[in-house]
Amino acid sequence: MRKADVVNSIAEKTGIPKVDILVALEAFFKEVKTSLIEGEPVYVRGFGSFILKKRAAKIGRNIKKNIAVEIPEHFIPAFKPAKEFVHAVKTSTHDLKESADHEDDDE
Repeated sequence: MRKADVVNSIAEKTGIPKVDILVALEAFFKEVKTSLIEGEPVYVRGFGSFILKKRAAKIGRNIKKNIAVEIPEHFIPAFKPAKEFVHAVKTSTHDLKESADHEDDDE
């Protein structure tokens, strides 16, 4: 499901114009990005948390030049689903093949 599909689905269910839904969705994404950039996690009860995960400093390799490269400590954004969300997905009777068909469309 793509962002346009989400917007269409919400519009059908609520009767709110697609443009308004798109603006609200984009504002949500922007707020999540801004909060994570500032180091503030975002918690959505019953859905999950947008958090930062710390990656320790490590030594990597540049294979082309065969030299060691120091990768500094850094943070990456991550999503941790809520227990209710995980349980709902585990107990659902979805068809994984349908998801694979959508991935083929992208290629």
